Amino acid sequence: MAQDPPPPGPGRVTSLHLAPRTGEPTFRVAQARAVTGRGLAGDRNYWAGEGPRPRRRGTGRASGVCDVTLIEAEALDALAREHGITLTPAECRRNLVCRDIRLNPLVDQEFRIGAVILRGLKLSEPCARLERLVRPGLIRGLLHRGGLRAEVVRGGTIRVGDRFLPLPHDARPLLPSLPAPLP
Repeated sequence: MAQDPPPPGPGRVTSLHLAPRTGEPTFRVAQARAVTGRGLAGDRNYWAGEGPRPRRRGTGRASGVCDVTLIEAEALDALAREHGITLTPAECRRNLVCRDIRLNPLVDQEFRIGAVILRGLKLSEPCARLERLVRPGLIRGLLHRGGLRAEVVRGGTIRVGDRFLPLPHDARPLLPSLPAPLP
């Protein structure tokens, strides 16, 4: 019997992961510092360069730049149930695993996790690289439910257990905060 989709919010962060470099395994952390215009400090997607982050890096489907990646815990549950592929939250290679929140509707929307405000950029569809790093069958099993790519609008600390709430259009901050100085 099919389960009802998760409600649109509030949700919560159930797991938080970083990887120091592209292709390296992710590791679980209790909290991470989200920096406006840069990403999660200590993660492979963190922009440590001079000036503003470039909007693209190279060509191809996965060339879009993002600060944070998210996935629904319910998508991982469905992957196991429907395709027999069990992934730990670290194996899915997304920074945040969230429960009780639908991510796909958050493209081009702002949302709050704890005190941090993020903006959904685009869906994070599974790719051949993810399938090679983890295991065969992921592309089919996570198609259209592989998560969300987002940028940090207002930085702060994200913690496991933080509430996750979509922001109504009129509740969005008028101006993003300035990027934090580099460590």
